[in-house]
Amino acid sequence: MTIFSAQPVGTPGARLRARLKDRRILRLPGAHNGLAALQAARSGFEGLYLSGAAMSASMGLPDLGIITIEDVCFFLSQIARVSKLPVIVDGDTGYGEALNVMAMVQRFEAEGAAAVHIEDQILPKKCGHLSDKRLASPSDMAAKIAAAARARRDLVVIARTDAVASEGLEAAVARARLYVDAGADAIFPEALTSIDMLRAFAKAMPDVPLLANMTEFGRTPDLTADAFEALGYAMVIWPVSSLRVAAAAQRDLYRSLATDGATTAARASMLTRADLYDLLDYFAYEELDGAIARSALPDAPAS
Repeated sequence: MTIFSAQPVGTPGARLRARLKDRRILRLPGAHNGLAALQAARSGFEGLYLSGAAMSASMGLPDLGIITIEDVCFFLSQIARVSKLPVIVDGDTGYGEALNVMAMVQRFEAEGAAAVHIEDQILPKKCGHLSDKRLASPSDMAAKIAAAARARRDLVVIARTDAVASEGLEAAVARARLYVDAGADAIFPEALTSIDMLRAFAKAMPDVPLLANMTEFGRTPDLTADAFEALGYAMVIWPVSSLRVAAAAQRDLYRSLATDGATTAARASMLTRADLYDLLDYFAYEELDGAIARSALPDAPAS
C-alpha cells in the first residue's frame, strides 16, 4: 500500500540541492495537475515542473501574468503531495516587488515547492518565446532575487532572464551574473535560439547550474536531455507537453461526441476503469478505509 506513505527525508529544497550536485542532467517534465504528477512519478522521473502557462491554460486563461499566488498554490499543493517529488514552480515576475516576492516564496515553500524561478520581465509579462517582451532593470530584478533568497528556508531560487531577445547574449550573461551575486542558486536563460548560443551561455557561467527550456513550437532548437547535458546544462524542463497532449485528446473527444452522440470512437485511447483505479491506488484507499475501526461511544449512564 503506497497511500499515506512516509514523506521523503529532508525538505524538497534540500533534496533538490543534493540532486543538483550530481552531474547528470535532471529531467523535469511539466505536470499540470495531480493526475499528471502521479503519471510522471510512476514513469520514474526525479522531479517535476509546474508551468505558469500550463496553469493558466488549465483555467482557460492566457499566460499573461493573470493567475494569482492562490491559484498556483492550488496546483502546487496537489502535485507536491501526490508525487512526493521536488517541484520547480514558475513564479512569473514574483507577483509584485520585493515584499510580494518574499510572501510568494514563503507560501510556495509551505506548499511543498523545491524551487521557484522568477523572471526579469515586467507586467504584462509574456511567454518567453514570444516577441516584444519588456524587461525590468537589472537592479530591480536583483532586488527581487535578494528578497527571495532572504525569505526562503531551503527553497532553490532560480533567476530567469529573458534578455537575450532584446539585449543580446552578453547583456543576458551580465544580468545572470548580477542575479547570482544577489543570491540566485541557478539561472534559467530563456529562449536561446541556437546550439551555439546555448553553448556560449553555459561556457560563460561554468559554475552555476543552468536550466534549459525544451518547450515545443518555440525558439530553442529541439534537443534531447542528453544533448543539453553535453552543452553544460544541469536541468531541462518540458513545461506544457502534458497539457498539450491532454488538451488535444479532449478536443478530439468532444468533437467526436458532438458528431456521433457517443464516445465509441475515443474508447481505444481512454484509460480503462481498471487502469485509472490502479493509478489512483483506489483499492488501497478502500482497503484502508475498511481497516479503520469505528470509534465506540460510551454507554449513557442509567437515569
